[in-house]
Amino acid sequence: MRAKQIWAGATAAVLASVIGGAAVAAEAPGGFQPSADVFKGHVTFLADDRMLGRETGTAAYDLAATYVAAEFTKLGLKPAGDAGSYLQHVPLTAYRTAGQGEMTLTGADGKAVRLVYGDDYLPGADPRSAEVKLSAPVVFAGYGVVDPGRGRDDFAGLDVKGKIVVFLEGAPNSFQTEERAYFSSLKVKRDAAAARGAVGVVFLPTAEAEKVRPWANRRSHQDSWSMTWRDAAGRPAVHGGDAALLGTLSLAGAAKLFQGAPQTLDAIFAAAAKPEGAPPRFALKAKLAADLKTETRPVESENVVGMIEGSDPVLKNEYVVLSAHLDHVGVQVRADGGDGIHNGAMDNATGIASMLEAARGFMDAGSKPRRSVLFVAVTAEEKGLIGSEYFASNPTVPKSAMVADVNLDMPVLNYAFTDVVAFGAERSSLGPTVQHAVARAGVGLSPDFMPEQGLFTRSDHYRFVEQGVPSVFLMTGPANGGEAAIKSFLKERYHRPGDDLNQPIDWRAGALFAKVNYEIARELADTPERPHWNKGDFFGELFGKK
Repeated sequence: MRAKQIWAGATAAVLASVIGGAAVAAEAPGGFQPSADVFKGHVTFLADDRMLGRETGTAAYDLAATYVAAEFTKLGLKPAGDAGSYLQHVPLTAYRTAGQGEMTLTGADGKAVRLVYGDDYLPGADPRSAEVKLSAPVVFAGYGVVDPGRGRDDFAGLDVKGKIVVFLEGAPNSFQTEERAYFSSLKVKRDAAAARGAVGVVFLPTAEAEKVRPWANRRSHQDSWSMTWRDAAGRPAVHGGDAALLGTLSLAGAAKLFQGAPQTLDAIFAAAAKPEGAPPRFALKAKLAADLKTETRPVESENVVGMIEGSDPVLKNEYVVLSAHLDHVGVQVRADGGDGIHNGAMDNATGIASMLEAARGFMDAGSKPRRSVLFVAVTAEEKGLIGSEYFASNPTVPKSAMVADVNLDMPVLNYAFTDVVAFGAERSSLGPTVQHAVARAGVGLSPDFMPEQGLFTRSDHYRFVEQGVPSVFLMTGPANGGEAAIKSFLKERYHRPGDDLNQPIDWRAGALFAKVNYEIARELADTPERPHWNKGDFFGELFGKK
């Protein structure tokens, strides 16, 4: 069905559903029991074809935001957005490469070799400038890790001022999984290069990374729009701004760049693959010239924010945040004319449903929480955690008053889960709270069983971590067939049209997931002691002093 045909008449149907609402389950003996039927109702609505995949900046997303705001109204949450409303305006800039750009290598012999777009390189984009044009010598800095705690500095002995720095993607295998995710961040590497005077950065996937994410997959997404938020002066927020993101080289392009280098690429990749991940670093003989263009357009969107005011005269001025992203990736035209709607049922209609059910738990409880609780449905997660970054950087409450974030993102509910993975729990006083909550719900705790995915830095809670807020993010776990079920979902349905209402979804598992997160948030809201980072924790030391 074509997008315009599906959208026709959708507004009236959606608003009728919002006004009618779903039946509210009665409080069951023994505490709050989320309703599988209510949970199903929220997911069914948000993942309907008529919502067109809820892409940020579209009328379909705006309608989804209206739905969540209407549900907040029905539940009795106070508006906590802008100007007494439920909506926080999020000014965005969408950007992508314009054309193929040009990259040319000049060797020590003075001969110029023009790299081939798509085969050798994929260009980067800069939302602040329509054109980036520069030429500079090139330095290879390995993984680009700077970690005083480990006594490691991949820039040591290298002069990168005024130069272009080439990094390997990823980080050493021996690093703790969540810390590895941090050091793998392109923006962290770019910030480090910019701080040392580099004028540009280029990224290079390792041979192992190529197996996980083939070059053809990268090329197929090259024309996609990225987004960032704009500050009060209208400037796009950019990390490592003084070091232009020039692009990514393929293995073929890297072979051309490293021709005549002190070490071969095979030797570099072999050293990078060892646990310590310390390949040789050196200045290359080549000079790289790049001429790249970017197109931009303004986009306006909203976060949806509701609040339950706390009962304690002092603690009510502190806030526990429950976050979940409302957006998905929209509609993508398929060459075969097939279904291109990415409904985003698991990702993340289930997270929004969990948040709404948790909010109902607070409202139906016999007593109000001692701390205030914020419920934030964020936009533009699929564009790089942008809506949550905007809220965490520009909250509608005092930033220092946000004491914890509980994030709800893509619980995979195609099986009856019996355990959860709690990313970030062991890093702060949230750990014991999570243990208590899962025990009350009769659920187990398991370690991260997919460390290669780097999930700790890939969901909205991480934007709160970057602001120094202790945070936790739960996903359904590997027990009871979960590992196979989750990996199957990631392979066959994640960010594909198959993540829709036709897939098997265990609605009772959805209610249980909402229950676990409600229990965590409720304990955090009622505990007298403010949540805190554990002494010496990596992220607490890095961000907790803000």
